[in-house]
Amino acid sequence: MVTAPLINSVWATNALAPLINPDICEKEGPCSSAPALGQWWVFPFGWFPLNRPGPAECLHLLYCCSSPLILFKFLERSPRTLPDFLVHLGITAVAMGTTAHLVMDSVMLRLVQAGYELHLPVRENRVMKILTAPGLVDIFELLGYYDDTVGHVMWSVPYFLVLFLYFGGCFCHKKQQQKMPRAAWILMLPNALYIWFVVTERQTFILFLFTCFAMVATVMQQRRRGFVTNGNGLFMILSFSIALLLVIPWSSCWWHDEVLRRKHRGLLFIPQPRTVFSLHFQKLMF
Repeated sequence: MVTAPLINSVWATNALAPLINPDICEKEGPCSSAPALGQWWVFPFGWFPLNRPGPAECLHLLYCCSSPLILFKFLERSPRTLPDFLVHLGITAVAMGTTAHLVMDSVMLRLVQAGYELHLPVRENRVMKILTAPGLVDIFELLGYYDDTVGHVMWSVPYFLVLFLYFGGCFCHKKQQQKMPRAAWILMLPNALYIWFVVTERQTFILFLFTCFAMVATVMQQRRRGFVTNGNGLFMILSFSIALLLVIPWSSCWWHDEVLRRKHRGLLFIPQPRTVFSLHFQKLMF
């Protein structure tokens, strides 16, 4: 179990050997290597070759196939109907966005094995500095752009839009007010943690915040008409509220971290969990 990540680290480094500048590598020292978050916790890397999908990729592939279908089922239960071409366009965008995440996450998983540090920008990583072909750095930056920008927009916009449209049908008359079952209360925290992960890891706080405001405005409008949220609506709005309460202390905890500030620039500072793990916890755990 201990030697498996070491063997894979050597394997990944040897695969990049023809592209490595030995002078820079000798000057800056060897790149650190540690198991990536996720797959290592269940399976050692030595069981799966780096040029083939591992368990993490298989689960991600399953997510790519199932998420458009699940969102489509949510949309079918929405009281508001969209034109067919918008529905087809949204499903295609979600499928392409999740696929972009799959490709970049697979590449990043193997780069971490070669010493890539997730909390640093691409050009500041020592793995990129020791490459003899400078054009490869631009390629990795392009992959990151497709993942962090294009993929996020294509996936997150239909995601929050469908959830908001579904929430519009989660109301009933005051006389028929429903209560949440016990199972919903148990599942609320895991659901809120998932939404928190989507907001922080996928950097979708602005869309998330607009969705929260739209949900609150919908509740106020429906109350004027004599309607209140049913069990599903209450579950959604409480989950979003808990996720928002989790995002605020998460951002506050790392507000003065200069290293994370270099990675996440801008007015809205919400660091990704994987960058925090790479900077503060990876060395402690491995």
